[in-house]
Amino acid sequence: MSNIPETGRTSRVQIRLVVIQVLVFSLLFTLGGRLWYLQIRNGQEYTDEAKNNHVQQVVQPAVRGSILDSRGVPMADNETRLVVSASRTELMKMDDDGKAVMARLADVLDMKPKDVMDKVRLCDSKTPQPCWNGSPFQPIPVTDEATTQQALQIRERAEDFPGITAEPTAVRRYPAPGLANTSQVLGYLSPVTDEEITKAKDTDSPYLRSDQVGRSGLERTYDKQLRGDAGVTRYEVDNLGRVIGRARSDDAQPGANVVTSIDARVQAVAEYELNEAMKAARKEMDRNTGTHYKADSGAVVVMEAKTGRVVAMASQPTYDPNAWVGGISAKDYARLTGKKSNFPLLNRAIQGQAAPGSIFKVVSSTAAVNAGYDFNGNYPCPSSYSVGGQVFQNFESRGYGSITIGKALEVSCDTVYYGIAHKEWMKDGGMKPKHPKDWFYRTAHQFGLGKETGIDLPNEVTGRIPDRQWKKSFWAANKDSWCRQGKKGGTYVQRLAYEGCLEGDRMRAGDSVNYSIGQGDTLVTPIQMATIYSAISNGGTLYNPVVGKAIISADGKQVEEIAPKSHGRLPMNAKTRDQIDEALAAVATRGSAAWRFGGWPQDKIPMHAKTGTAEVYGKQTTSWFASYTRDYTIVMTISQGGTGSGASGPAVRNIYEAMYGLDKKGNQDLKKALMPEPRKTLPKIEPDGQIEAPAIRPYEPPKNPEEPQVLAGPPARRD
Repeated sequence: MSNIPETGRTSRVQIRLVVIQVLVFSLLFTLGGRLWYLQIRNGQEYTDEAKNNHVQQVVQPAVRGSILDSRGVPMADNETRLVVSASRTELMKMDDDGKAVMARLADVLDMKPKDVMDKVRLCDSKTPQPCWNGSPFQPIPVTDEATTQQALQIRERAEDFPGITAEPTAVRRYPAPGLANTSQVLGYLSPVTDEEITKAKDTDSPYLRSDQVGRSGLERTYDKQLRGDAGVTRYEVDNLGRVIGRARSDDAQPGANVVTSIDARVQAVAEYELNEAMKAARKEMDRNTGTHYKADSGAVVVMEAKTGRVVAMASQPTYDPNAWVGGISAKDYARLTGKKSNFPLLNRAIQGQAAPGSIFKVVSSTAAVNAGYDFNGNYPCPSSYSVGGQVFQNFESRGYGSITIGKALEVSCDTVYYGIAHKEWMKDGGMKPKHPKDWFYRTAHQFGLGKETGIDLPNEVTGRIPDRQWKKSFWAANKDSWCRQGKKGGTYVQRLAYEGCLEGDRMRAGDSVNYSIGQGDTLVTPIQMATIYSAISNGGTLYNPVVGKAIISADGKQVEEIAPKSHGRLPMNAKTRDQIDEALAAVATRGSAAWRFGGWPQDKIPMHAKTGTAEVYGKQTTSWFASYTRDYTIVMTISQGGTGSGASGPAVRNIYEAMYGLDKKGNQDLKKALMPEPRKTLPKIEPDGQIEAPAIRPYEPPKNPEEPQVLAGPPARRD
């Protein structure tokens, strides 16, 4: 038993409690003081520092979907390239901001050090291209054309290249299967802009700074479906850019594939034949100028007549869309957009406007019937027609006596249409109209001219129907200039300006007469005329032309078909349609196109055609050829190319022969036929993304082709 008194033991316990209490209170006081120091005295300083700790995103781009032809052949896809990238964050940590590393990298890549440094600098309002407009925390591509040897040097000498990576990456590719370039239809990609990011911020498909977006063609129309969803990894970083944690990571989702109605084999034929027709036209002499035809541009459209689906679409001059991959150089950009380039980026099938010439007469024939003229009535076809002292010549000044409207279509007699149009102008009140019916202008609008067809390609133009309203608007915009320039009895241009100043807002007799044969101020596009001739073929339905056929998910499980849509019907009854159809068949068998279609199997594959040669002030004539069978419509035009049957006719026939497997004698070999009938099925895409696509060989035109048979007797007018 302890000898320590009870009172002593109690005192000792109390002392210990007091000490503990003092220690506790001291600690609390110290903690409180520290909290006061941090939160009150220096609170703003630490708040500011904390604000500098934020989240940065590193984007893993989604694999862009492919654009396929109707059989599954890729026309735009992706290929794996060795991409060398630089981490700007790592470079900025170095004493020299990474200049030494960039110099070593430039040496390995056979580039100039300045070019490499320019690649990794950040874009702003004062920094010209090239520069990086994405996140500074994103690996910045320096080149996507590194060789295996260059990549190995970088990876094996990692200590010499801190912050530099060389990795295989998916890059856009336009393989031109079978030499089918299809450039204006496909379009191209380029980096997203700040303005586009801002506009899309609150939409269901916002852009990331690393995104490449479609700039034209199908790449633009179906950009949202093709783009997919990028993968994003979010890192917490401090104010020095050092990673202090990983917040969240979302995997990239590949884009969908767009299946088109284009057949790459037919596309290759169309491109080849258009180019050859232009080269052949340049060898021909223009009798009006005494020089060779310039044939400086052209376009061709091949379309399914019963659906409006585009099988091929070519435009000349053309370009290689691969020039845009990885960023276009200043030299290439100037070559594609300069004045001497003749603007190859234009898709002249939907953006090229020209007077249609005689292929417009199917519109005028319908207008005449709707105005009360009998299709099979007799109308004079003299060699010329006079209006107000001005003489309008028939082509080659040839007369055919009294003929029907059908025969006028067949031989392309201008003066029949001059006479009917002049009568209608007088019925409408001449220069002082009160309630004009304007059958010729109204009918053209009902055919869909003067507005877009609705094709699923961007930047389609409307063409022009020079009706009374257009005349007034055009006069108001040009009156002052005309009045300054005009001179009575002066040059041709001065006389036109003088007349325009006085009465440019009025519909004159000469305007109506000239308009009736597709001349004057009328402008159309090849896609508009292909839509019209397809409608005549299918019984009267005007379809919106369409290139996209289906959107199929990357794994092939989800299929969204793009159904053809109609925007109206031709303003003609079945009887008139059949009469025009019969007249257009006669054009190919005994009319203005017959000399180009000798030996054609008309009994098996009925051919219908219309030639056109449009006059353009200050230029050589524009060649037009519009045609259709029961399955397809083909329209070709060549600017400054000469006559319709002379320049465009042979090329159109060659395209048909390749599609149907025909030789010049009309014999058909289905084994050689590229597309004897429209394709209805879709290509199959496997769950792993593989596409069942057949091999395709470049188009080889027949060697030493036999000349087409020329019908006996004198050739009809070669419009």
